[in-house]
Amino acid sequence: MNIITSDSRGKFSNEWLDSRHSFSFGEYYDPDRMGFSSLRVINEDWVAAKGGFPMHGHRDMEIITYVMEGALSHKDSLGNGSTIRPGDVQRMSAGRGILHSEFNHSADENVHLLQIWIQPKFTGIRPGYAQEHFPLEQRRGVLQLLASPDGRGNSLNMNTDASLYASILQDGEAVQFSKPDGRAVYVHVAKGVLILNGATLQAGDAAEITAETELAFSTQSNAEFLLFDLPAAH
Repeated sequence: MNIITSDSRGKFSNEWLDSRHSFSFGEYYDPDRMGFSSLRVINEDWVAAKGGFPMHGHRDMEIITYVMEGALSHKDSLGNGSTIRPGDVQRMSAGRGILHSEFNHSADENVHLLQIWIQPKFTGIRPGYAQEHFPLEQRRGVLQLLASPDGRGNSLNMNTDASLYASILQDGEAVQFSKPDGRAVYVHVAKGVLILNGATLQAGDAAEITAETELAFSTQSNAEFLLFDLPAAH
């Protein structure tokens, strides 16, 4: 189990954005941090009031937006328009090309989010968009499936061999995950303090797991974390 600390991530900031990059992105480049398995990007972003990403394009990537605080407004070239709030999960299949913008229209509140990119199983597909609300109370003390290759359990369907779970734990609560053979797991701590197989991870920390098969999660205070079930990393 390889633990990556929050303070080792890349950093970027301007007048409306404060961002931390778990993997190489934009001006941050580290040849040893180009991704993990098919997971290519996890950016933790704080978007200031009245700030946002203007219309820009992507190709051949599965893009997930996970909002933890505030409300983020979305528009894209497919004609979709929505607002993403805590509990909402948005998935864009960029496919052969999609344009989108994400803005914080609040006058005084920041938006705190994770932007996630996962490499697709098939390239050149028709671009697609989906958004679902997963009530936060439903992931208390359990690993809730948010996105998967087959849309099982009412999860969002993704064009990739990966599944995304999330959980919220409070003191005394615990969950377990058994890593399937031939798979790898990436854990990202979104909030709080997580105990993973006896190791303590702070908000922004992550763990890359290739050999351990039984994973035990708990907390002595509170924790919110994401778990990615991925193809074996090479």
